[in-house]
Amino acid sequence: MRKEMLVFGQPLIDQSEIDEVVDSMHKAWLGTGPKVHQFEKDFAAYKGVSHSAAVNSCTAALHLACLALDLKPGDEVITSSMTFCATVNAIIHSGATPVLADINPQTLNIDPASIRQKISPQTRAILVIHFAGYPCDMQTISALAKEHDLALIEDCAHAIETEYDGRKAGTFGDFGCFSFYATKNITTGEGGMVTSPHEELINRIKIMALHGMSKDAWKRFSDDGYKHYYVVDRGFKYNMMDIQAAIGLHQLKRIETCWEKRRMIWQRYMNEFKDLPIDLPAEISSQHRHAYHLFTIRIDSERCGLSRDEFLEAMTRLNIGVGVHYLAIPEHPYYQETYQWNPQDYPHAALYGHQTVSLPLSPRLSDEDVEDVVAAVKQVLG
Repeated sequence: MRKEMLVFGQPLIDQSEIDEVVDSMHKAWLGTGPKVHQFEKDFAAYKGVSHSAAVNSCTAALHLACLALDLKPGDEVITSSMTFCATVNAIIHSGATPVLADINPQTLNIDPASIRQKISPQTRAILVIHFAGYPCDMQTISALAKEHDLALIEDCAHAIETEYDGRKAGTFGDFGCFSFYATKNITTGEGGMVTSPHEELINRIKIMALHGMSKDAWKRFSDDGYKHYYVVDRGFKYNMMDIQAAIGLHQLKRIETCWEKRRMIWQRYMNEFKDLPIDLPAEISSQHRHAYHLFTIRIDSERCGLSRDEFLEAMTRLNIGVGVHYLAIPEHPYYQETYQWNPQDYPHAALYGHQTVSLPLSPRLSDEDVEDVVAAVKQVLG
């Protein structure tokens, strides 16, 4: 057993990030400023898009994307029953009604057949999640959106490096929404980004992200002198800080190196666990690219001789941090009470939510850390 806890999802922070943050401190520009705007440009270049807006979380990105569509009460947005609550909450806070679709039990992504069944005259948009970094079936989903004249939002919180048929996740629809939370493939501590092919919508998002003001704070207080502003839209306090962007600038520079490290750990897990009585993640086609954000296994109590929660407890006793991504959305009391959602109506998501475990997968892991994870899994499963 390890002497110290292996913390799940610890980010890899190098001296370059530390130096950049210190530089911001010395310059005393802490809020939205030149580093945020440079991070926006660099991220847009990486994704191959023209327009991007940095915000303080992926939740804010999703909310602003929904608001930019001018959704009205009674409008419906179809999304996955297997996601973090932020995805659904963004729809709710925009005034629209979330409608859940079930998942493909192999890829864990939203099932296009289930999307088609849920489309109604009130449907305005589809919000997909590239779960764990595995790309959704964007060919079929994009065709559905076009056929029914629906907006398309991509929740890419897990999918910064993900590609589908050589095209980067977040570039298929009207908006791509990204997360830079502490456990994500690129981190700014807290942070997010919206990308879009629509310049006018990104401009509106930038205004809504800072109180609805017509000028960014850094432009109002620039060397050119004070700039007056007007409130032109209902807004929020969703802007990113330069201190956050200072971290992201260097995280982005190492994105491929870190992706390769996670890929190697992923393959090690796949090889070590292939003969164990557990279900492993779906293999990725050579046509696509997996972001390798989460390595999820499934613990079937009948096959494994213990429940998922017993497995979690056993791994924790061995000082291996693990995660659960996620209980299905219809399992949560608020959504059951508000929308009368029943887990039994989403059987694939419900079953997965009771069996899933996420193992440590970070470029920060040493070879010894990976050995400890492998040994712990094999020990717990006997």
